[in-house]
Amino acid sequence: MDGTDPGTVRDAIETRDPLPGTAGFAGVVDGQFVRDVLGRRPLFVDADDPGEWAFERRTLGDPKSVSPGTVRALDGFEESSGSEYSAPEDCFWALPSPDPVSDADDAVAAVRAAVLDRTRAIGASGESDGSQSDDVAVAFSGGIDSAVVAAGVPDAPCYVAGFEGCHDVAAARNAAAAMNRDLRVVELTHDDIREGVPELVDVLGRTNPMDLSIALPLVRVAGRAAADGFDRLALGQGADELFGGYAKVSKAPEDPRVEADTVRGARRELLGTIPDQAERDVLALRSAGVEPVTPLLHDDVVAAALALPGDLLVDGDRRKVALREAARGVVPDSVRTADKKAVQYGTYVSRELDRLARQAGFKRRMENHVERYVRSLVDGGEPEID
Repeated sequence: MDGTDPGTVRDAIETRDPLPGTAGFAGVVDGQFVRDVLGRRPLFVDADDPGEWAFERRTLGDPKSVSPGTVRALDGFEESSGSEYSAPEDCFWALPSPDPVSDADDAVAAVRAAVLDRTRAIGASGESDGSQSDDVAVAFSGGIDSAVVAAGVPDAPCYVAGFEGCHDVAAARNAAAAMNRDLRVVELTHDDIREGVPELVDVLGRTNPMDLSIALPLVRVAGRAAADGFDRLALGQGADELFGGYAKVSKAPEDPRVEADTVRGARRELLGTIPDQAERDVLALRSAGVEPVTPLLHDDVVAAALALPGDLLVDGDRRKVALREAARGVVPDSVRTADKKAVQYGTYVSRELDRLARQAGFKRRMENHVERYVRSLVDGGEPEID
């Protein structure tokens, strides 16, 4: 069992509790495949032999992801799509849909309590004296998400990756200075793309440029942290999905990228992307030698976020309103209120991957020109241009 103990999962099955107080879990218990409701831990079965399973896809002949929320006998799988086993409508656990908390102060206080508890627990060694473990580093971009995580482990070093002159490195330097933190910068190069992309394709089984542009800086940060002796990497993953950090959520229902007609409904749609993202990030980081720690995706934080009213997710031009309010006094205001770019853009990885594709002859007028370049790297750098 990955992520928690079998007893906790058994209790969650008995009570049908989708949020039993974990940061996600996956594995086999009592002859059943189980994966938590948000799919925060990857789990795969072999399409050729569904009795064969693994936490890492490369050990299987034809790996398929087990759907989030699944509880199913080892011999009870039937393929339901091209990439997953078991259908979402058949899943055992469903994400709660609580009514919004009517009192804004109470709602923010609940978020603050959950976030502080879970981020401060990152460094706990489990010893009765409450001593801190020194095996954790923080992936740090200078935004509110990674800043509140870093605040929970004040002695942990912070790491950021990016190409020269990129937004994330500049933001991380400013935030680290404001928080008086040790920041270690991993400068990316074109060789990191040329060498790292084929490795990631092998690990993830994906060739789409978006996933690779997100995973590459994470892997490089993780590799540097591992080389420095750290076993775990704490990240702010999940905050945008839970707290309304995306423009398409803030613009609902006008934004065509979401079907929902409310901010809360759009946020709910975005939560459905977490399993795919978590699979990508966990596989990538583990391949680099660290175990990811995602306190903002803990059940306690999820429960508090789900109860937020729409105006504590988005209020005019402000996004992640409740999280920013909860972080008052925890991180400097300059960090708490700062805007942030998506990692693939803030690190310039997406831009430089496109640049390398065009230099290799894959022009923008060509359909899927960057993915075609990716496939050429996987094939040994031989371009297939028509």
